[in-house]
Amino acid sequence: MVHRDESHDASEVAEPLEKGFATLETLRTGVKAMVEKQGEKRKAEILSIMIRKGRPTYYVHYEDFNKRLDEWIEGSRIDLSQEVEWPAPEKPDKKDKSKDKTSKTDVLKDKSNSNLKRPRSLIDRASGTPEASAGKTQSRTLRAGGKENREELAVITTEDMDATPQPEDESMDIVDVQTAAAAAKALAPNEPYSREEEIEKLRTSGSMTQNQTEISRVRNLTKMQMGHHEIEPWYFSPYPQEFTDSDLVYICEFCLESFPDFKPFSRHRAKCTLLHPPGNEIYRDDKVSFFEIDGRRQRTWCRNLCLLSKLFLDHKTLYYDVDPFLFYCMTTRDEYGCHLVGYFSKEKESAEGYNVACILNLPQYQRQGFGRLLIDFSYILSKREGKLGSPEKPLSDLGLLAYRAYWQETIVDLLLDGRTEANVEELSTAAAMTTNDVLHTLQNLNMLRFSKNQHVIVVTDVVIQQRERQREKEKIKGKHHLRPELLIWKPPVFTASSRTWNW
Repeated sequence: MVHRDESHDASEVAEPLEKGFATLETLRTGVKAMVEKQGEKRKAEILSIMIRKGRPTYYVHYEDFNKRLDEWIEGSRIDLSQEVEWPAPEKPDKKDKSKDKTSKTDVLKDKSNSNLKRPRSLIDRASGTPEASAGKTQSRTLRAGGKENREELAVITTEDMDATPQPEDESMDIVDVQTAAAAAKALAPNEPYSREEEIEKLRTSGSMTQNQTEISRVRNLTKMQMGHHEIEPWYFSPYPQEFTDSDLVYICEFCLESFPDFKPFSRHRAKCTLLHPPGNEIYRDDKVSFFEIDGRRQRTWCRNLCLLSKLFLDHKTLYYDVDPFLFYCMTTRDEYGCHLVGYFSKEKESAEGYNVACILNLPQYQRQGFGRLLIDFSYILSKREGKLGSPEKPLSDLGLLAYRAYWQETIVDLLLDGRTEANVEELSTAAAMTTNDVLHTLQNLNMLRFSKNQHVIVVTDVVIQQRERQREKEKIKGKHHLRPELLIWKPPVFTASSRTWNW
């Protein structure tokens, strides 16, 4: 006779999925159904439901696809002829049961302690903005602290704060923590990686951010028009509430002001006289120009830039202060003006020595080599300053791939051209990269060996062949290179008496 093991918790057994037919009226968040996407039926989960212009719309996440492909759809795209998967009912929390057994004396204790000061986390959550009640002193502490979730500080107006959903109000699901951790694991520098496997991992993973509140926010803009380009945003950005009801948001490509309707946008374009970013042009060649913008002097423009970039950077955290940052914007020129291609921001005083705080190449200019030019320009500035630079972590998924490709190409070129000695320190100085970035790149390429009680750099045949293939592709595409001699820029000078930087 076999005795049944009663010690096994029945809750640990995986419950079967509940399936059944549904209608538009019975659909709710958490339901998984087949949705039409580019002529194909794909399985998607409903994360949020909203009434827009009198009709229900559904925000869906496609399984096995990146979070940036999430979108708002109409009910007509949901295939209700097939069974849907209903979300599992929420299980009662054991902690809640124990709370119900609280004695009357505990209740009296809670009442007596109700006048005590609330915890800091509750104050921050109630304020609607992280550290909003702390003032300037707390913002300086955040900047110097180097927290992993802080990618860049940006200003948000009071109206924008009100338009931002609070954590308590969010009813949508969040990306699975294990999936996000798997994507973040790609940042582990000591492990060798396969570029193809990593691209596939980043394609199917969710957000790169460590902030679960940021992950859970639903994308609020459907489409935006910027110049001649119509773009679908990837992520949430705290634009005003009225923008969420607009099918197409208009953004001025020169001053970056945003409008929910075409009529006010057309009036603005008739009056806007700006033809380039409002800063100093510090670099110009036959293809691109770079402008340096001080966040303290051009607050409004830099705030607009940060709100725009948040649409394409999920890990980016928006605060309320752009004064400590310089923004380096890359543009292309034509007879109508200088059109923004991308930018990177940089702290005026970085305690960790970062040369980039946030970097973005706008989607309409991606896969054209502009991302590499942005990275290259940041290191050209570091060389002019006589410092070693490294981007602030964590990097976005696309930023991670771009930086790894740039580090690999730069280091291999230095070794093959014989412009420097084959040791980590010389490579670091010649490329203006930190020794950690050089070491991690060499380890990933399997070029760092240990021989005779010392590390030796070995350029393998595989690396040489791969670099030669890349150079052939660059010749075909006509790769653009920056010319450092055209840079008209001097490193800032710190005045000790007034404790200010002269930019």
